[in-house]
Amino acid sequence: MKNIKCFITITAMSAILAVTPAVAQNESFPNKPIKLVVPYAPGGASDTLSRAVGKKWGEILGQPVVIMNKPGGVGTIGIAEGVRSAADGYTVVLAAVPFVITQYTIKALPYDGKRDLQPLGLLQAPPMVLVVNPNLKINTLQEYIDQSKSRPEGLTYATTGVGSVTHLAGVLLKQQTGAKITDVPYKGGGQSVLDVIGGQVDSAFLSPVEVNQHINEGKLTGIAVSTLKPSRVNPNLNTFSESGAPGYDVTGWFGLLIRTGTEPAKINKLSETLQQALHSQEVVSQLEKMGEVPEGTVEEFSALLDKEHKRWKQVVSDAKIAPQ
Repeated sequence: MKNIKCFITITAMSAILAVTPAVAQNESFPNKPIKLVVPYAPGGASDTLSRAVGKKWGEILGQPVVIMNKPGGVGTIGIAEGVRSAADGYTVVLAAVPFVITQYTIKALPYDGKRDLQPLGLLQAPPMVLVVNPNLKINTLQEYIDQSKSRPEGLTYATTGVGSVTHLAGVLLKQQTGAKITDVPYKGGGQSVLDVIGGQVDSAFLSPVEVNQHINEGKLTGIAVSTLKPSRVNPNLNTFSESGAPGYDVTGWFGLLIRTGTEPAKINKLSETLQQALHSQEVVSQLEKMGEVPEGTVEEFSALLDKEHKRWKQVVSDAKIAPQ
């Protein structure tokens, strides 16, 4: 009997000792800096957003969030960097709309976005703003559509490349309304804004941050916002959906991803603290300049990603854009 009791005691102690290091590890997580991979160059909207959120998030976590810029390949180089990282909770990746679109436009990606990464939280989901050169005398989406159809050559719109959200926003509008618009690729949003102002191209689908000052100064005409709900930063503009393109809904979202296989306890810790950072006064004041402040939950971002995959897969297929 004593031998049985001794065996039970030893077995129980062994189980406790086996669990204790894992528990202690999770309780002390994180005990070193978190790396946030931004797949875009420093200075852009995504980089600025990441640094604003990362600073406050690091304060709450008790460890710095270090931004690592890995631009190139429409964001795929930075995403691949995140996929190569260990599933230990110490690397997170910023994702934007191209994270979804490139799944259907690039033939040989070195990762499967749905399989290798999982959502951690949505940071921002601002609308896109359709802007035109004021000399066109266009003030509504219906006028934009009608003028594109009445011109033999149609209208042009600037994009940041085939398969970008600035390109596919126009493709979706064509599919839904029959608008006659032709994309003109640019290397970045900055030059495209200048060329719409200068009249070298007729229009563009861009973020509020890129165009609102120019709208206020009369250098651009804001036509409509791309989200289903009206925008707090462009309250005077109607939505596409209520202006001639029913159901049209495109956002220029940003969210954080983490390696699939990361321990649930670590994901919970990161998610909870991320939500605290997003709803801090310092970060809210920054996010409100672009649009609504999201909840920041895993569930919210997961639902958005599911919707985005369905939408852009269909848009790319209908447009017969062959993966390159």
